[in-house]
Amino acid sequence: IPLDVRFEDPDFLVVNKPAGLVVHPGAGNPTGTLMNALMHYAPETMGLPRAGIIHRLDKETSGLLMVAKSLTAMTALTRQLADRGIKREYEAIVYGHPAPFGIVDAPIGRHPTHRTKMAVRPLGRASETHFWCLARYGGLAHMRFSLVTGRTHQIRVHMEHLGHPLVGDPVYRQRRGPRLEGVPEFGRQALHARHLELAHPVSGDIVEVNADAPDDFQALLTWARASND
Repeated sequence: IPLDVRFEDPDFLVVNKPAGLVVHPGAGNPTGTLMNALMHYAPETMGLPRAGIIHRLDKETSGLLMVAKSLTAMTALTRQLADRGIKREYEAIVYGHPAPFGIVDAPIGRHPTHRTKMAVRPLGRASETHFWCLARYGGLAHMRFSLVTGRTHQIRVHMEHLGHPLVGDPVYRQRRGPRLEGVPEFGRQALHARHLELAHPVSGDIVEVNADAPDDFQALLTWARASND
């Protein structure tokens, strides 16, 4: 399985995961995952929990993931993530006309009736998302996000909560949510992890890694711009 490695040194690496690639093996996906690819690419990860993967992305979300290559690096990066010391930025294409910028501070927990979904819940875990609207194109908007917390499906849940679900999201597009004629078929949620900024787990130096959104995301943006001319 080819890997798009955007940063690597003896201690850790950052990979740009394509949409459609499962991160961890599980029921129905015993092989062909990012973890399998990592253990082949960097055999030293075999002896680490989760093959050194520090955080995860949904199968259909593209973008940057950190992977430790030693237990020392894994411990340091995991602690830095827990202490909210790692800057993670995403971009998405959503329905509607969101505010120019804002903060969603709304707890997230398991959905009360759909157990495979998450939802904003009064007794859920504290969840905070900062957002900026980069551009509006008719009934779509290009947005950027910075995560303060890292809950399961956080951006997807928070944007549905605001009434601006992600284009292509099969789970969190509100049943009575916005509909827009003519939007090209987009077979996944339009979400990409574009930027990581962290302290190196050994040297402490600041490391920044970026990855442009993939071709399908860019094509949807091009269509949105053209349709708004």
